[in-house]
Amino acid sequence: MPRILIADDQADVLAALSLLLKGERFQIESASSPEGVLKAIDTHEFDVILIDLNYARDTTSGSEGLDLLSRIRAADPSLPVVVMTAWGSVDLAVEAMRRGARDFIQKPWDNARLLAVLRTQVELGEALRRGKRLEAENIALRDSVSETSEMPQIVADSPAMKSVLNLVQRIGPADANVLITGENGTGKEVITRLLHSISSRRDKPLISLNAGALAEGVFESELFGHVRGAFTDAKSDRVGRFELADGGTLFLDEIGNVPLNLQAKLLRVLETGEFERVGSSKTQKVNVRLLSATNADLHAEVGQGRFRQDLLFRLNTVEIRLPPLRDRLEDISVLAEHFLKLHRERYRRPIMGFTPEALDALRQHMWPGNVRELDHVIERAVLMSPGNIVTAFDLALEATPDARLSARLEEMSLEDAERLLIKKALARFEGNANRAAEALGLSRSALYRRLQKYGLGS
Repeated sequence: MPRILIADDQADVLAALSLLLKGERFQIESASSPEGVLKAIDTHEFDVILIDLNYARDTTSGSEGLDLLSRIRAADPSLPVVVMTAWGSVDLAVEAMRRGARDFIQKPWDNARLLAVLRTQVELGEALRRGKRLEAENIALRDSVSETSEMPQIVADSPAMKSVLNLVQRIGPADANVLITGENGTGKEVITRLLHSISSRRDKPLISLNAGALAEGVFESELFGHVRGAFTDAKSDRVGRFELADGGTLFLDEIGNVPLNLQAKLLRVLETGEFERVGSSKTQKVNVRLLSATNADLHAEVGQGRFRQDLLFRLNTVEIRLPPLRDRLEDISVLAEHFLKLHRERYRRPIMGFTPEALDALRQHMWPGNVRELDHVIERAVLMSPGNIVTAFDLALEATPDARLSARLEEMSLEDAERLLIKKALARFEGNANRAAEALGLSRSALYRRLQKYGLGS
């Protein structure tokens, strides 16, 4: 029902207009003064405003109404305003239109003309809002849609990554939901773009949403959209990511951060393709392939009651586990050369390669930040290197705790190294011998024998 604000200082006129417009399925609010009009539009949204041009100041000039018209236009230039007066003249009508009125009605009004004018302005206003929504959706698409015309470049020589790429090639063309797991920086978003680029949906949008970057209160609106008035700040309709991705692919990064109370709605749209915008009872249907990613252990989250098991089953029709860079030693050199080429072209630096010592330093580093860290290290080295070859000093790699432990182990005897590893395992699991034995790959009895041998028992 269109919402209309009518303003006149005569109670009988307001009553007559209200009776007419309610019968034509308008929602009515009324005001008897310019101040009442401004207060109403400050607190509510309207599809059209119908205002008298004459109030208490005088009854013929229309100056009070023209001033009100200018103030309404200043507050909201897109709000349709229709003016009306019993003292109509061509000059007054022209001035009202010049100040932004959409149309002019003379009292006493003709019901058919009044209704036609108001319906026309409601329809034009709705068309304008649709245009704004489309513009907003286009902006969202430009911000969210990955380039689908080119397949992302994957640099990999290691058996671990070749196994991943073989799996990607098999499941990419299918429409199955895929859960991509791995540590931060291992390339989950790159694998997502590769899956989309080889799918039957590659000509449709790939929409991304990082669930870890959203406050809990906006999750539902981001996923499903909302209608105007659904909550305090909902000034207009908003399209959610599922609608934007219709026919294409939706990528939900950090899926483990989706609030538990929203997981049931996410499960429903995965099972049926149906959802409602926040504040709406109208069910919408979409066809979306969901790719999701996480660095969390979702099975452990299920055990802790923080993630729905039935949702996990829907997400991981196929699961792709990305290995950390420390398990891809064969890829470190080729990735380093790849990033070197990218950054020397970007910064126009004459860097030709790495010294042998620099390559050794790259291979020995533990890379807690994985491929993303390697990229940043090479970028920094390209910027900071004074010559045309990157040295180990240019890399400025800091020894990680694991790297320091590795260097220490190399200087130990076998028994000393075994004693140290057992002590670290017990400390990590707070003295739980069963878990320490499992982590070390020992039976419980074998661990107890070594505890006794090294004097580590309590």
